[in-house]
Amino acid sequence: MDIVLINPGDRRQVFQELGDDYSAIEPPFWIAVIAAYFRNNGFNVAVIDANAENILPEETAERVNNLNPLLTAVIVYGSQPSASTQNMTIAGKICKAIKENTSSKIAIGGLHPSALPEQTLTEESVDFVIEGEGPYTLKSLLYALKNNTSDYSAVPGLWYYKDVNIKNNPRAPLIKDLDEVLPVAAWDLLPMKKYRAHNWHCFDDIENRMPYGAIYTSLGCPYSCVFCCINAPFGKSGIRYRSPDLIMEEIDLLTNNYGIRNIKIVDELFVLNEKHYMTIVDMLIERNYALNIWAYARVDTVKPENLRKMKKGGINWLALGIESANPDVRDGAEKRMRVKDIGNVVQAIQDEGIRVIGNFIFGLPDDNLETMQETLGMALDLNCEFANFYCAMAYPGSKLYEIAIKEGWELPNEWHGFSQHSYETFPLPTRYLTAKEVLVFRDNAFHQYFKAQTYLDMIERKFGRKIREHIRRMTEVRLKRRLLES
Repeated sequence: MDIVLINPGDRRQVFQELGDDYSAIEPPFWIAVIAAYFRNNGFNVAVIDANAENILPEETAERVNNLNPLLTAVIVYGSQPSASTQNMTIAGKICKAIKENTSSKIAIGGLHPSALPEQTLTEESVDFVIEGEGPYTLKSLLYALKNNTSDYSAVPGLWYYKDVNIKNNPRAPLIKDLDEVLPVAAWDLLPMKKYRAHNWHCFDDIENRMPYGAIYTSLGCPYSCVFCCINAPFGKSGIRYRSPDLIMEEIDLLTNNYGIRNIKIVDELFVLNEKHYMTIVDMLIERNYALNIWAYARVDTVKPENLRKMKKGGINWLALGIESANPDVRDGAEKRMRVKDIGNVVQAIQDEGIRVIGNFIFGLPDDNLETMQETLGMALDLNCEFANFYCAMAYPGSKLYEIAIKEGWELPNEWHGFSQHSYETFPLPTRYLTAKEVLVFRDNAFHQYFKAQTYLDMIERKFGRKIREHIRRMTEVRLKRRLLES
């Protein structure tokens, strides 16, 4: 075996009881597509999805030992930006177990290692850290290992030790031809029966959340919101696309070979380039697969004239990054939108039968209790079919992290403390509020929203009594917070 790719995860640590039934178990598309790239280049590849299989680090190490690879690569990515840092705790434990129980060289890559490569090299039990996207670095590293050389100076984007000194090489160039380097993923290497859609994604058919697929049609984002770290592996803002033909080849495979109808489009911003996403929509309509797709959009990128066709193509949910109701708070986070647009756009989406999941953030730098209440009031007024309430976090790779380090703001003690739902979560303070005050507000807002009579009545009207009861059971889960116990 040339290389084993590992997807780390600890659902109980990251989501507490919500991980048992309500959260998704998402396929690691980035790992699967890298595996396909290596296989296309003649390497022998295996994948261990420790998150989906819910196995301990020692079990993961045992599997690695049985496969006896030249290189083990732990890829800490995730299907949303925060998923990388929050999984670094379990990723570190996996690396340590592999180091202690196998003879394999160990590399770690992904969003968090790209954001903090030197710190990751010094903190974790690894031989190499990958800074950047990964495929070119890993391929060059594999060739070096197969040639039995200890000279890694030509491997782009690599951090490593030479004797006792830390060395690092300039990043690999960004991938230009995504279709070549991100081909149809190696889905056959994944435990496809383990993946499960989010509960809200399947409100129309809650009993059939499995099987589940997740794909990228693009990489990166052209925007630079201070709270987002999505562009850390790329070194700059920007967006690149896989071709619609390749996307449809992938969806054909998922649908015909694995019976998948529930699909997440992982792109940070799918609804942006009209030619790209509407070409995919037209091709979906032609196939008439009756898919249940969700994707990300911005309020100011949604074009109402496209929504009817998007719904016909199977896009049943759009996730909107609304973040804050207060324009000064939003602009301070470099997310400039006009408030008056938000309600109109949400209504236009819903009028075409597409559901909306609103994403809101409490605790942005300029937030106080009044502005956070303003945001909660907007969420209640919009009454989206689902809502995510987040605390502002200084994720490594974001501008907020740079500000937090410069200003000396207190950050979580453990990497999984960056998880929104963990016991150890520790959000940022604002200029006016403590971290504890922000977290209390967020947790209370969650229960206020999902227990609101107007929300529950809307849910029952659209999805039936069963989903109303499902929501009621969800709100019985009250997250435990160490910060609130002190």
